[in-house]
Amino acid sequence: MGYHPAFKAVKIALFAIVASVVLGFLVKSLWNALMPPIFGWHMITFWQGLGLFVLSKILFGGFHRHGGRGGNRWRQRMKERWEQMTPEEREKFRKGMRCGRSPFAPSAETQI
Repeated sequence: MGYHPAFKAVKIALFAIVASVVLGFLVKSLWNALMPPIFGWHMITFWQGLGLFVLSKILFGGFHRHGGRGGNRWRQRMKERWEQMTPEEREKFRKGMRCGRSPFAPSAETQI
């Protein structure tokens, strides 16, 4: 049985439309449930909710795919940084990670 590329395109377009509708209603519902009672702002429509979602994605999140190459880029950058550290810096980093604080924050010993 052949798998036609047009079928995949229609499936992706249908998913995008359904996701847009769901996200638009979600943003609208959350806004209308929270903002007017808390701040006294006006209620919004579905289209305003969808626009607000798109604006927030552009300003804060972008429309990149999560995982995949982005995760590998981060891992590669960390590997390069690790390789450039001296053994003392690596130990300081490990020690800081175990304590749950920044490994490069000044310690009590250096603040004396």
